[in-house]
Amino acid sequence: MTALRRDLELLEALGSAEAQRAGGLGVSRLAVLTGRDKSQVSRALKALAEAGVVERQPDTLAYRLGWRLFSLVARTTGDRLVRAAEPVMRALSAEVEETSHLCVLREREVLTLLSVSGHSFRVHDWEGRGVPAPCTSAGRVLLQDVTPDELYVRFGTELGATPPGSTVRTLPELWSRIREAARTGYAQVREEFETGLVGVSAPVRDFRGRVVAALNLSAPAQRLADHLDAAGRATARAATRISHELGAA
Repeated sequence: MTALRRDLELLEALGSAEAQRAGGLGVSRLAVLTGRDKSQVSRALKALAEAGVVERQPDTLAYRLGWRLFSLVARTTGDRLVRAAEPVMRALSAEVEETSHLCVLREREVLTLLSVSGHSFRVHDWEGRGVPAPCTSAGRVLLQDVTPDELYVRFGTELGATPPGSTVRTLPELWSRIREAARTGYAQVREEFETGLVGVSAPVRDFRGRVVAALNLSAPAQRLADHLDAAGRATARAATRISHELGAA
């Protein structure tokens, strides 16, 4: 219990406002905050990183909360969402014979809560992983409720490094893609996040009409690129069914 309590102290420190502002904390600062020896903190963080509970940033060497912890929290808080979405996702994946994903927004990243495969080939094991929001169709859907000012607060003036194929490199370009997705009812990307991968996403809304998740289809371009608009419409219909289960009008 003592070791567990000490690990929880580290996680609480990494979840603090200071850690959020700094984008992570180093071993020395964590040792000060928890009142522990640096070598003990270093060993504990290494074990937590191996488990995916924390992650170490290669450029600054600072630690932050990891994908597995966010995945566990998201699965707990989003239990009703997942239960409502899973049967609809299975039907959608069977219809188009491609993998569907249920995604939520976490800060500047898209986190996948659930993946359902409708094909023998799975694109990736995305569950619990975070990816940059601007270059993904899910991200552009999940940001539909934000205002330009809120978008600036979230991302600042720079979107940071984007994949070579991304068509979004500035805040105005991102805003344009968000509004385009709002008009059409779904967002689509063609090899923007990853070469050879295309995808579509549609918004899932709650009883207030707020976007709480994105329903995504992703597949190799050779299979889906010529049918992306049809896949987008099918995804939008499925997302609407999930939204109705959550009480949306």
